[in-house]
Amino acid sequence: MELQWIDAKEAEARLNAWGAEDRPFFFLTDYLRCRWLVEPIAALPADELLFAFPGYSNAPCEETNGVSLVWQPHPLRPDAYREKFEIVHRNMLAGNSYLANLTCRIPLDTNLSLRDIFLLSHARYRLWVKDAFVCFSPESFVRIRDGVISSYPMKGTISCSVPNALQTLLGDVKEAAEHATIVDLIRNDLSRVADYVTVRRYRYVERLETCNGSILQTSSEIAGRLPQDYRCHLGDILMAQLPAGSITGAPKPSTMAIIREAEGYDRGFYTGVAGICDRGQMDSCVLIRFIDKEDGQLFFKAGGGITAQSDWQKEYQEIKEKTYVPIC
Repeated sequence: MELQWIDAKEAEARLNAWGAEDRPFFFLTDYLRCRWLVEPIAALPADELLFAFPGYSNAPCEETNGVSLVWQPHPLRPDAYREKFEIVHRNMLAGNSYLANLTCRIPLDTNLSLRDIFLLSHARYRLWVKDAFVCFSPESFVRIRDGVISSYPMKGTISCSVPNALQTLLGDVKEAAEHATIVDLIRNDLSRVADYVTVRRYRYVERLETCNGSILQTSSEIAGRLPQDYRCHLGDILMAQLPAGSITGAPKPSTMAIIREAEGYDRGFYTGVAGICDRGQMDSCVLIRFIDKEDGQLFFKAGGGITAQSDWQKEYQEIKEKTYVPIC
C-alpha cells in the first residue's frame, strides 16, 4: 500500500470529521502545509512509514546491538553560513523581524540507512518515511489532554562539555531574550483557539544523549482551555498553530519570507509536524533533528534562532552541535 498524500483543504476536513467521530488517526504535514497524510493509525503501511511516539508505535522489534556508527557531516563553510546570517541580521536591524529560525542543509556520510537510523536512535518522537526522510525529534508541538491544549517550544542549546554548561545556558542574555520571544509568540497562537492561556513552566532544562556527547536544551510549557466542542474542530485548531513558531520566528509572515531568502533551499518536511490523535487526545512533534535523501545523498537539516544580539560564530557552532544522531 502506498501513502496517500492530500492537500491542506482535504486534510482540515478529515481532521475535523475524524475528531468528531473519535476515530484514532495519524497526521503528517510539511513545513508549508502543502502535503498532508491523514490516515487511521491501524491503516499505516509499516513498509512505507514507521513511527514511535509516546504510547504509540508500529516499529518492529529488530536486533540492533553491535552496530558500529560512521557519522561524518560536512557543515557549510563559516563564510557561507555568515552570508546567510547577515541576510537575517540586516532585516532585524531594519525592524522586519525580531526572531528568526535560520536553518542549513548539511551533506552527511554515514554507514546507516534512513531506516537503520530510525531503529537505532533514541528520541521522544521518531518517524521514518521510505526513501524520503527520518526524524528523531525531542520537541513536542501540540498536546491535547481532556480539553487542555499545550505547546512546548524548544529554544536554547549547549554542549555539556562547556564548563558550567547549565549556568552558562540559563545566564545567556541572547538565549533568554530568544526564549521569551518564542513563548510570547506561542501564547498568542494558542490564544487564537483557547481561553485562559498561561505559561505553566518557563525555561525548564532537559538533557539529551547523542553520538557527539550530551547536550542541554531549554523548553517552556504554555497551555489553555479549549471549547467543549473542540473535537469537531481539530483541523481548525491545528491549522491555526502552523507553521510552528519555534521554527519560523516573529512576526511569522515577514520572517518566513526572510528565512526563505537566506536559506536558499526548500525545507520540505523538515520543520513540519506529525502527530497522533485518539478519542480527542492529541500528541504531536516538530520535525527537527531530521535527515532526508535527495538523489542518493543524505542531508542533515539543522537550525537555530537568530536575534539582533546574535553572534554569527556562536550560531554556527550551535548548528554543528545539533548535527547529531541520538545513538550512544
